[in-house]
Amino acid sequence: MSSVVRVLIGDDHRIVREGLKQVLGDPANGLPDIAVVSEATQGAEVLEQVAALAGAQGLDLVLLDIAMPGMDGLEVLQALRKAWPALPVLMLSTYPERQYAVRCIQMGAAGYLHKSADPDDMVAAVRKAASGGRYLTEATALALAGAVERTGVVRATSAGLPAGVDALSYREHQVFRLLTAGQSVSEIGAQLKLAPNTVSTYRARILEKTGARNDVELALLARGAPES
Repeated sequence: MSSVVRVLIGDDHRIVREGLKQVLGDPANGLPDIAVVSEATQGAEVLEQVAALAGAQGLDLVLLDIAMPGMDGLEVLQALRKAWPALPVLMLSTYPERQYAVRCIQMGAAGYLHKSADPDDMVAAVRKAASGGRYLTEATALALAGAVERTGVVRATSAGLPAGVDALSYREHQVFRLLTAGQSVSEIGAQLKLAPNTVSTYRARILEKTGARNDVELALLARGAPES
């Protein structure tokens, strides 16, 4: 890593990006300096920017929001880990650690940080992840411990992938929560601005990944799932 930690921020909210740049660029943080060298507002744009910077040759870290337009953060994380495995990715979200942290760490993220994190923690997380370490908050560590306790009852799909709520993508998890709240396919489509056929496709994927046979079993599964 160079004397300057070079960061790409992937977040669709300008106010968040500006806030992060202010925190990371504060000279009070000491050396090495942290410089935001690129920004992206969509998932696909993150991949384009990383490619333009030649991955780890031009970057030391990607700071990535989960709720990105188009490709969500989990999909982007997966693509980044496949194409540039040496480039650390620190996930950033408004969702609590118990909901997505375990999945992100299992997918190769260098850490998971809530957007309300203290500025000092944000800087510490960026420095540790950029140096090749893994940044785990107490809440993330607890979530990981809980996941270990549950591994004995996690089923596998026919493709050999992890099953259950932890296997759902960001969008699938949204649909899952709305289905278990009693909303219809058309209501979910209107809320998420998706075609009913698309929602039905997500529902089919959710049933396959969780092993549930219908919405009633999904509702029962939701009682033990992390809250949004």
